[in-house]
Amino acid sequence: MPRRFAQVDVFGTAPTLGNPVAVVLDAEGLTEEAMAGLARWTNLSETTFVRPPSDPGADYEVRILTPGGELDFAGHPTLGTCHAWLAAGGRPAATDVVVQQSRAGLVPVRTDRPLAFAAPPTVRTDPEPAELAAVLGALGIDRGTVLRAALLDNGTAWLTLQLADAAAVLALDPDHAALRSLPKVGVVGATGGADPALEVRAFAASVGIAEDPVTGSLQASAAQWLMDEGQVPSSYAAAQGRCIGRDGRVVIERVGEQVWVGGATDTVIEGTVQL
Repeated sequence: MPRRFAQVDVFGTAPTLGNPVAVVLDAEGLTEEAMAGLARWTNLSETTFVRPPSDPGADYEVRILTPGGELDFAGHPTLGTCHAWLAAGGRPAATDVVVQQSRAGLVPVRTDRPLAFAAPPTVRTDPEPAELAAVLGALGIDRGTVLRAALLDNGTAWLTLQLADAAAVLALDPDHAALRSLPKVGVVGATGGADPALEVRAFAASVGIAEDPVTGSLQASAAQWLMDEGQVPSSYAAAQGRCIGRDGRVVIERVGEQVWVGGATDTVIEGTVQL
């Protein structure tokens, strides 16, 4: 049967310069096999499926699938799904916040421009020394070039490194084959300027994505980490994707104890999908 469908560009400075997500609206009744099959077919980093919520506090429920499995939470799919749901006529219970239900729980999304999601809590641990050494080897750098390292998990886990500066981040030439057997890796470095304040790259060969264009989950957990470490201000913008022909901008703002992660959302494709 035909179901409403949109492909939304998220975090781009212009349409097609960010990270795309496929969104299936009216996904109620779809089988696990049908959702997994479409996620493999779109071959995007994520495809989402919108259904009526089971939690009375939510406006809709979303399932977030990669070509290789399901995620509890992901950033750009959260914003892209909210954008598509609103564009299709969705009406939130509150006037200024959409509440999304996912496997990570309820995630508020502010509807002022740009859309911004409330970063979920992040579990932060020290990386295993052997695993960290293997990641550094795959990136072609040594431990002395890393200012700090942490394993960050807010529903999606990233072994995250802060390098000396943005130039060091942009200069990385990873061995993607070596990264296939390692955790997803995020790398950040300060630009020394105000806009953007950070350069970010994300490598996820273990789930079939050599380099992710713009990564909301990583940006969210890295912002919480770096703010707590006094490395970034309470409001800043981060760039991502330039090494693979994209131009992403992620806007970070801390209000009280809550970190908000936002960016542009643009519908590029809309119509129906037969499922």
